[in-house]
Amino acid sequence: MPTAAVPAPVRQLEAGHIAELTAIAAELLDIHGSATSPALLADLPQVRARLSAGLHHVLRPVDTADGLFVVRGLTVDDAELGATPGHWSTVGDAGARWDVVLLLVSTLMGTPIAWDGQQDGRFVHNIVPSPGHETVQTGASSSVLLTPHTEDAFHPGRAHLLLLCCMRNHDAVATTAASIRLAELSDDDLARLGRPAAPILPDDAYEDAQRFGGRPDPVPTLFTAADGGLTLRYDPAYTPLDGTDEDWRAAYGRLAEELARVSVAVSLEPGDVLVVDNDMVVHGRVPFTARYDGTDRWLKRASVRVPGRRTRPDAEQGEHGYGQAALEAWAA
Repeated sequence: MPTAAVPAPVRQLEAGHIAELTAIAAELLDIHGSATSPALLADLPQVRARLSAGLHHVLRPVDTADGLFVVRGLTVDDAELGATPGHWSTVGDAGARWDVVLLLVSTLMGTPIAWDGQQDGRFVHNIVPSPGHETVQTGASSSVLLTPHTEDAFHPGRAHLLLLCCMRNHDAVATTAASIRLAELSDDDLARLGRPAAPILPDDAYEDAQRFGGRPDPVPTLFTAADGGLTLRYDPAYTPLDGTDEDWRAAYGRLAEELARVSVAVSLEPGDVLVVDNDMVVHGRVPFTARYDGTDRWLKRASVRVPGRRTRPDAEQGEHGYGQAALEAWAA
């Protein structure tokens, strides 16, 4: 659980930025008819070039040790949005304009990606509590702590940045976040966690996890990026510890304690976009009681790769044959 309710760094959109994003989103929807249109995705690079220099600046990638920030200024009409669905598959076109806005924001930061085995390959996911999933370790849960984790930690092609756009949050349910660069670990623990000791399995959000094949090879938990700072690949809910030694497990436990110590709670408001550096920050969610009455928390999620980024070990580039390739927007 987070130990501090510290406000996240905020980047405030100016009125002109908001008008620019919403007008272009409406234009794209009018032309293509759907936020999931392959033609709309193919248009994103050209649209990116049309966006103002001011918008490019405010929506630059994460550049602080916190590893996160909130984009604020967009507003959501709660009545116009409609009821929170009970499952991502029943969302349909609800909030389609926000899907396109989030794609535009993602495009300014890098290349949006999607996964063949998750939410039907959509580039924008809907995160809502679902009946029967209250205690699982996925975004569809509610009554349990969603354990802090790296998004898609099991896969070498995971996103560099994770974007969470709030549609509805009447109960002020907090997203948790903790930066490895604020944690304090001994040299011995850093050395232990820097060696490949345990694998990370695909999480239950994938419709058919069996398609990923057998048990993957062990991977390092911590490593040093090109800028000299620590980055991590961490998902304790899907990391089997059998086969690891006592000293490594103790170091892994101390890492969990440190991440909890530096964790912050970010309660998003409708229209807020939380941007998380997925190599530096683990994220989760506090427990809450879902009502399933159309008023529950609803987020939209996008994943982004940043071309040329050097925040992962070269060895990851050689991982083959495990998991489906991510679909990049430009090639979709």
